[in-house]
Amino acid sequence: MMRHPRVWVGLLLWSVFSQAQAAWTVNMAPGATVVSHAVFDLHMTIFWICAVIGVVVFGAMFWSMIVHRRSTGQVAAHFHESTTVEILWTVVPFVILVAMAIPATKTLIDIYDSSESELDIQVTGYQWKWHYKYLGQEIEFFSNLATPAEQINNQAPKDEHYLLEVDQPLVVPVGTKVRFLITAADVIHSWWVPALAVKRDAIPGFVNEAWTRIEQPGLYRGQCTELCGKDHGFMPIVVEAKSKEDFATWLAARKEETLKLAELTSKEWTREELVARGDKIYHTTCAACHQPEGQGLPPMFPALKGSKIATGPKEDHLKIVFNGKPGTSMAAFGKQLSEVDIAAVITYERNAWGNNVGDMVTPKDVLAFKQAQE
Repeated sequence: MMRHPRVWVGLLLWSVFSQAQAAWTVNMAPGATVVSHAVFDLHMTIFWICAVIGVVVFGAMFWSMIVHRRSTGQVAAHFHESTTVEILWTVVPFVILVAMAIPATKTLIDIYDSSESELDIQVTGYQWKWHYKYLGQEIEFFSNLATPAEQINNQAPKDEHYLLEVDQPLVVPVGTKVRFLITAADVIHSWWVPALAVKRDAIPGFVNEAWTRIEQPGLYRGQCTELCGKDHGFMPIVVEAKSKEDFATWLAARKEETLKLAELTSKEWTREELVARGDKIYHTTCAACHQPEGQGLPPMFPALKGSKIATGPKEDHLKIVFNGKPGTSMAAFGKQLSEVDIAAVITYERNAWGNNVGDMVTPKDVLAFKQAQE
């Protein structure tokens, strides 16, 4: 005997929702910082106040509709211009608002109190990456999307952290008050890490402040939340919290790397070495606009394959990479990349995709150009 079709529909719906129940979440997460816990507690306090108000108001409404319905012969009462009612519906909401405003004000004061920080980090948004500068530590670097192009182009399965991976995370110590000075170099971005309860707009010419004190080591992920251009969805944020001892070790290693990079400027490079390094720099920094094979996205992003810039005088090529091109989307990379990386990416562009110019730009050439600009 066949069951009614609605039974089958019901069983199907039950099966679907029972499978999805494990991932069903409707509440905020408590986060990983003192501020995020305070925000969560404030959220729950206001939620329960609203829930109690809802129960009282709807309870009274439904009780009145059921008990005092017209079919039972009830007659509506008249209490027009009642001073008692007027006072009650003015005073009670006022008291409720004050009760909600006190914890909300305390939490807001804590959120915006970035004083007495132990570590200051300047966060600068670029199209489409983040730059981190540890003030007073002589350490700075760019953080770029690290999700493989094969996943983005649906040529490989997407992993758990699709579009939320970076090549260099922002590293901070736990139990330390860290102040963020957030700005942008081109258009408006927004630096948002939910677990840290930090979300600030990055605006060119302005500096917004935020702070955090992470309690437990771990990785905390976020994204740019301001529509900032073609690759807005491809500039994730990863914050790695380390113990104070591990952070000190990382800091020393980064300082050593910075010194080594400065030494590379005076090294005698071969063209093959620069092309190999430039390949990586190009696909990290330039491929989003000019495409992996140099074909570009005309007219906004011109092709480099066979272009007059990539096959013409290397001085003109260096000039446009270093200073950018006003009125276009071509950014100035003079302050974004080191002398070695600028030399490498130019040498790569001049010898890739069949350009085969055969020459090279060395870090010393870039340093001389930079000094001439100053």
